[in-house]
Amino acid sequence: MLGGGQPLALIGGPCAIENEKHALETAERIATIAADRRVPFIYKSSYDKANRSSVRGYRGPGLIEGLRILKKVRDTLGVPVLSDVHQVAEVAPAAEVLDVLQIPAFLCRQTDLVVAVAQTGKPVNVKKGQFLAPDDMRNVVDKIVSVGNRSILLTERGTSFGYHNLVVDMRGLQDMRALGFPVVFDATHSVQLPGGAGDRSAG
Repeated sequence: MLGGGQPLALIGGPCAIENEKHALETAERIATIAADRRVPFIYKSSYDKANRSSVRGYRGPGLIEGLRILKKVRDTLGVPVLSDVHQVAEVAPAAEVLDVLQIPAFLCRQTDLVVAVAQTGKPVNVKKGQFLAPDDMRNVVDKIVSVGNRSILLTERGTSFGYHNLVVDMRGLQDMRALGFPVVFDATHSVQLPGGAGDRSAG
C-alpha cells in the first residue's frame, strides 16, 4: 500500500536495464539500503526506452529479455518490479511479470494504451505529461477508473517551461493528490534539461 498514512516509499533503479548482473546488483544494493531505513522499495528499470532523443541512444535489452531480467530480480530478491510500457501489444506480456505498469509521460493521453494497462487490474503508475497542468490528470484517472481499476499512482516529473527546461511547481503535488490517489515525485527526471545536449537530455 502506498499513499495516505502509509510510509514514504521508494521507486528506484537504473533508467534502462543494462544486463542481468547489473540489474541484480543494483536492485540488491538499493533493497538493502531501503530495508535498513524501513522504506518500502519498488525496483524500476526499463526494458525499452522507446522515446530516446536520438536513434543512437541505448534503449535497453528489449521486451523479452528485459522482462526475463525483471522476473529474475523479483524472484531472486523478493522485491516488486516496475517498468514502462509504450505499446498496447506489450501490455499482456508485461503484466505477467510486472507488479506495477508505468505509462510514460509522453503517452499519458494515449487512451488505448491507458485503458489496456488499466484492464490488466495491476497497479498503474502514470507519469504526468510535461505538457499537462496537474489538474488535467483527472482525465487520465477517469480513463483508468472507467474499466474498474482504482490502483493508481500519479507521478510528477516536471513541466516544460520554455525550450530545454523543466520546472516543478510543488503546488502540483497537492493538486494531483486532491484527485484521490497517491502521488509520486520523480526527483531525477524533474531536473532534466530535455534535449539540452543536442542528441540527449542534459541537466
